[in-house]
Formats: sequence, structure tokens, C-alpha cells
Amino acid sequence: MGKLTFRRKKKSVPPTLPPPPPAIEAAVVTTSKASAKKKAVGSRLWMRMDRLGQSELIECDKSVIIKRVSIPARDLRILGPIFSHSSSILAREKAMIVNLEFIRAIVTAEEVLLLDPLRQEVLPFVDQLRRQLPQKTSQDNEMQSATAGEWLAAPETADGLQDELPFEFQVLEIALEVVCTYLDSSVAELERDAYPALDELAISVSTKNLEQVRSLKSNLTRLLAQVQKVRDEIEHLLDDNEDMAQLYLTRKWIQNQQAESLDPASNSIVPGAPNLRRLNSARSGSLVSNYLNDQDVEDLEMLLEAYFMQLDGTRNKILSVREYIDDTEDYVNIQLDNQRNELIQLQLTLTSASFAIAVETGLAGIFGMNIPCTLYNIDGIFGEVVGLMTAVCVVLFVLVLGYARWKKLIGS
Repeated sequence: MGKLTFRRKKKSVPPTLPPPPPAIEAAVVTTSKASAKKKAVGSRLWMRMDRLGQSELIECDKSVIIKRVSIPARDLRILGPIFSHSSSILAREKAMIVNLEFIRAIVTAEEVLLLDPLRQEVLPFVDQLRRQLPQKTSQDNEMQSATAGEWLAAPETADGLQDELPFEFQVLEIALEVVCTYLDSSVAELERDAYPALDELAISVSTKNLEQVRSLKSNLTRLLAQVQKVRDEIEHLLDDNEDMAQLYLTRKWIQNQQAESLDPASNSIVPGAPNLRRLNSARSGSLVSNYLNDQDVEDLEMLLEAYFMQLDGTRNKILSVREYIDDTEDYVNIQLDNQRNELIQLQLTLTSASFAIAVETGLAGIFGMNIPCTLYNIDGIFGEVVGLMTAVCVVLFVLVLGYARWKKLIGS
């Protein structure tokens, strides 16, 4: 009998999946990077600076800014690229939105948030903030006592008082100063290039000079639009006292603190209120009452009027350059019209001469035909006929020129 053999069954190993191809791995990595980019789409670079001059760069999206300054989402569109060519100063409950040319910021009673602070045009504004804000804040702190609720006497000027602007107006003043300085320098550069180019065009009308003047007119139109936008926005604020009153963020902040912290019957001031000092003089009560008066907009009005006059002067400079360009164009057009008239006179003279010569040519053609004529038999008649025809043509030419001069078609 044969032997029985038993074979052990091999343990079944679960099948392993093959590694994904490189294309799938690259797709997974790309998808993860795309999702990370989508998260950072709404993030933009901001610079936060408080009233002490301490600043930091932050990168955040719209929701963080909206929660921080308590403004509606639609107001951030004003600072977006769609409204980059517009100028506006808007007041909200706790913030002021400033969009002046290249300066786009959100100002509160305690800090300023500046959009795109690393742009080349915005750097002078950042430098001014860092230089001026700490100085003004240190002057204010020296006037306040270290004890809560006590206020030291402020130094009096020739008018008897020295009233510092609130933080938000200090930032607005620096923004207006930087923008006006930029516009003034641009207009000065335009004037420096415009007048020599226009004088050269008046001397010689050439394609090069005309192209240069065309470029100057384009720059002039752009600058005039920029100055006009900022000027109109300031004029709009000056015409409406309610809008100016809404820009007093520090005053509204103090009033809210008083409503929350003090007894309604008390008339004292919240300790540590920014940019507010108690004066040890008989006029202290009037200063405090004016500061907390909702209808008192004298400080802001004086600030805006100063820069409105500066912008109006800049606008007048641009208009002067435009008038000079218009005068130069009129002078060039007169020159071209004069040259055109001279060409027309020359053409008329040549046409008269051609007419006279054509008459003589026609007579010569008639005599050149083989037609029997008794004049052919006369000796010496050729010279007399040619002289007579020439004299007739000259007389005809003189008559035509005399008629044209009599009708003032040709100058004397």
C-alpha cells in the first residue's frame, strides 16, 4: 500500500495594494496647497500703530478687521482695488475710514490700521506717523497727572489755551499733509517740464515737441483729477457739520465711557481720557464743555480748511499750466494757419501763371496746324506774333493777380 502524504496549506497572505502612481501623489500635494492658498486668499498685509507709536505688521482677512474696528463689511470695499482711484473720508461709530489716493487706513480712537504699508508711496506716511505720534503723545502724558482723576495745568499760549487734536485727527492731519506734499511735488515737477517744452513748441512745431506736449497734457489731466477728488471730499465735509461731528471718535469714546461708568448726576470726567486735560484756570469749564459738545467742530473745521486752501492753490497751479498750454496751442494754430495761407497764396500765383502760359500754348497750337493762312507768306511775322502772344499772356497774368489782390485773396 502506498504512503499517505499530508501537505500543509500555506497561510494566505492578504493582497497588498500597489503604491499610487506619482501623478496621483502630485495631485494630492497640489490639492493640499490649493486649499491652503484658498484659506489665505482674503488675507492682506496691515500695519497697526497705537497712539504711543508702537507698530506691528499683521496679515489678516476681512473678518478679523471687521470684528476689531466694528465696521460693516461693505466699508472695506472702499479700501479695495475697485475704489483705488477715489478719495473718501467716512465716519462710523467707532472708526474713521480714510481713502486718500495711496493712503488707505482705518482710524479709531486708540490705533490706526494701515493697508499695504510697504508700498513705496505709503512709506513717507509711515515715517511721519512714527516721528510725530510719540512726540505728541509724550506731550499729552506730561500734562496729565499720575494720580487718577487729577489733571495738571496746561501751558497757555498767546490766546490763553493750548488745545491738542485728538488721536484720530492727528492721523488725519498727517495723511492730508503727506497727500498734499505728494501732489505739490508732482505739480512742481509738471511745471518744471511743461514750460520749457511749451516754449520749444512755440519756436519749432515738430513731431517730437508735439508728442512731448501731449504727454504733458495727459499728466496734467491725471493730476487735476487727483487734486479735485481730494479737494471735493474735504469740501463735502466742510459743508456738513454733522459729518464732521461724527469724525470725533475720541469724544464719542469719552461720552460712552461716561454713560457706562459714571452716575448721570455727576459732571466729572472719566480719568485717563485720551487727549483731554483739565486746566487750572477759569476757562477750564468752557474747554471741557466745548470738547464734549457734539456740535463743536471748530478744530476739525480749521484743520480741513487749511488743507482745502492748500489743495485749492495746487489746483490753481495746474489750471495755470493748462491755460499756458491752451495759449501755446492757440499760438501754434495761428502759426500753422498763417503758413497754410501763404501756401494758398503761392498756389494761386502759380495757378495764374499756368493759366497765362496755357493761353499762349493754345495760340501756338493753333498756328502750328497745317491750315492755309495768308500770314505765313509775310516775312518776319513770326517774331511779331510770338512777342504779341507773350505780351497778352503777361497782361492776362497781371490782371488775374490784380483781381486776386483786389479781392484780398493775396496779401500785399
